[in-house]
Amino acid sequence: MQVKCSICDKVEEIEHYSLQAKRLRNRRKNMHLCKPCYDRIEKNTKKRLSTGKFKLYKETKKVDDFL
Repeated sequence: MQVKCSICDKVEEIEHYSLQAKRLRNRRKNMHLCKPCYDRIEKNTKKRLSTGKFKLYKETKKVDDFL
């Protein structure tokens, strides 16, 4: 399966039956990032987190006592 990086428009080939390909087919909102773009975003996010001025909002799930 051919996929295109959303940031740099680089076309890559991934296995047609891989989990990532299935997620891209079934959820159209998911986007593919090539490895260099993914690493660059990860590095910059960690750098911003270390400054203390950047907050990464994580979803808090409520625990239901009845379930």
